[in-house]
Amino acid sequence: MRIVRLLPALALLGAAALPSPTRADKEGVEPKGKSKSYQIPYKTTIPKHIVVRLKINRKGPFNFILDTGAPALFVATNVAKKAGLTADGSRWGTIDRLEVEGGLVMTKVRARVETPFQLEGMNGMGLAGLEIHGLMGYQILAKYRMEIDFTRDKMVWTELDYNPVLPAGMGGKGGGGAGGLEAFGAIMKTIGELLGRRPTPEVTMRGFYGMTLTDGTEHPVVQAVLDKGPAGLAGLRANDVITHIQDRSVTNVGDVLVRARRVARGNAVRVTVKRGSETMQLTIKPEEGI
Repeated sequence: MRIVRLLPALALLGAAALPSPTRADKEGVEPKGKSKSYQIPYKTTIPKHIVVRLKINRKGPFNFILDTGAPALFVATNVAKKAGLTADGSRWGTIDRLEVEGGLVMTKVRARVETPFQLEGMNGMGLAGLEIHGLMGYQILAKYRMEIDFTRDKMVWTELDYNPVLPAGMGGKGGGGAGGLEAFGAIMKTIGELLGRRPTPEVTMRGFYGMTLTDGTEHPVVQAVLDKGPAGLAGLRANDVITHIQDRSVTNVGDVLVRARRVARGNAVRVTVKRGSETMQLTIKPEEGI
């Protein structure tokens, strides 16, 4: 995989061994003769991990971190159950259809069905600012040349004439831990519970709003809006300050996410915003994602 702009060094599964570099890895791989490029929307978590949205077997959307330190595609066990993805005795399964937001579709994709301790801990503590459902690792990422400009909300993936070897083993019990590190995830879950945060929330088929938020001084601020997305069509604009969701006050992005999780796609959401000195109420009807 050739990355024009450097991906953040996530290494969420640093204990897992990657296949040995091949000649193609060292010398570079050119795009396919009739390669296609995709505009892939992405967002970043609070610690600045890159997240894309995808569907598994037409279920979702789900949030997946791009992690070059993970050797394969990891799907959390509760997500796999929702998506009808079954695993064999070695915890490997095959996804019939994998859709990445932006129009990229892959079929018959092998995936590891488990919840790595790092993911469990991150969700348990609410560290990401949104629920993370899995990791997209080297097995998938190495098939594409990626161009990332962090001033834009989309990256470019171009198909390469390269098919990386699927790792035979993941190293250590549970595929991502070693030396008892699996217990760390449970500890972080417990801390999250003591702080009043819900560990690994139940996966629901949430709606798509088409907006990006950031924390402001007193309330979350709209960073960007997709013009033809639900939020944009409702009249929301960049730099609007969101003060209430469903008539309940919100003070940060986490509050908005909690309120949004409680609204099923297709149902109207009342949003109170401040635009300069003006206060207004908008109604957003989230759509099914991707």
